[in-house]
Amino acid sequence: MKIFSISDLHLSGNPPFKPMHIFGDNWLNHWQKITSDWSQLVTADDVVLLPGDVSWAMKFTEALPDLEAVADLPGQKYLIRGNHDYWWQTLTKMQRLCPPTLHFIQNNFYELPELNLALCGTRGWMVPTDPHFKEEDQPIYQREIGRLRLSLETAKNAGYDNIITLLHYPPLVQKEDNNDFLALIDEYAVKHCIYGHLHDQSVTSAFLGLRNKTEYHLVSCDALKFTLKRIL
Repeated sequence: MKIFSISDLHLSGNPPFKPMHIFGDNWLNHWQKITSDWSQLVTADDVVLLPGDVSWAMKFTEALPDLEAVADLPGQKYLIRGNHDYWWQTLTKMQRLCPPTLHFIQNNFYELPELNLALCGTRGWMVPTDPHFKEEDQPIYQREIGRLRLSLETAKNAGYDNIITLLHYPPLVQKEDNNDFLALIDEYAVKHCIYGHLHDQSVTSAFLGLRNKTEYHLVSCDALKFTLKRIL
């Protein structure tokens, strides 16, 4: 079993109602590039982690074709919500109506017993050191901290200390940063933290690599040149 990751697919139906090449020529046929690489790398026994922004759809019924397109690709897929995933519904509804190769993380965790590994996560939010952080962001920030703690604590109580955490928003910019997301990641000794959300010039300032005991990965699809990153 191998574990791959990619985020910010930004699908919008077929034909797309919001073609991504309006954001730059590098996005032209981006889904075809991703699916070509995915199909060559991933087998049915592998896992693909998708940290948010799967579909531009506003409603769940509109997102279903995009979710089904992802489900049709090889492997088991584990998703968290991104800031543009307005279609997101309750876990019960999504799991009932979506193909069985899609698994949604929110206030829960998933086990990969073959690897003695737990998958945790939440959407996250901008951190207080972000210059755009406002007073009204504080309740959302605290809610996401609570969701991440619940996911991590549930995994720990199930006996897991080998943990991968998915966040949509980056939890740090510099190695020396300090916030509640990083405190939780350190407290639970997360092995890998995978995040997306960043595009264009912001990719160049993203933190990658080892901080304390955690390896940080940026997996926005354009940052990866529309290929999957192998995590394990």
